[in-house]
Amino acid sequence: MTSIPVEDNGEPLADVRGVLAVDGRLADPGGAYAHLRESLLARLVKAQRKLPYGYRLLVVEGYRPPALQRQYFEGYKDELRGAFPEMSPEELHVAASRYVSPIEVAPHTAGAAVDLTLATEAGVELDMGTPVNANPEESDGACYTAAPNISADARAHRKILGAALEAAGLVNYPTEWWHWSYGDRYWAMTTNTRTAIYGPRTLP
Repeated sequence: MTSIPVEDNGEPLADVRGVLAVDGRLADPGGAYAHLRESLLARLVKAQRKLPYGYRLLVVEGYRPPALQRQYFEGYKDELRGAFPEMSPEELHVAASRYVSPIEVAPHTAGAAVDLTLATEAGVELDMGTPVNANPEESDGACYTAAPNISADARAHRKILGAALEAAGLVNYPTEWWHWSYGDRYWAMTTNTRTAIYGPRTLP
């Protein structure tokens, strides 16, 4: 994906709070987690309107400062190193990249990706098969969007979420049912778009 050029359109980051429901489990003091590029937020609003009555989106994390992204990636790589000491550094990098994006391609640092789930109007999270951010090892692969080892209810909820977000122009990273993006390099690759329109950004 690093071969896909980025032509950042300069679009600012917008605060999701007050527009969509936001969960505070990954909140940071500066509120970076609750920001997304303006057009991505607009598409999420559009997606929410397509949900069945009684359902709503619940945003868990959007923009992620580069230092935090690096911390996540190296932390997960350390976990894998402890679990699979026979892996070479190159193998560890590839394995870690399946779950956490390396800093050079991470869409969260561009404000182009959102981790989210479904909830009721009362804010109760629905069964999606795993918690948000469950890794492949602890979930036995159930974090994969098309995982077969989840309940019928969870599968139905994933379909509802996916249908609304895809109709709004977002793409899913298939190893994480909760991770959706627009405008980043992965989106460009998936949609056969020549360039990504969002690159790494610093929150003012």
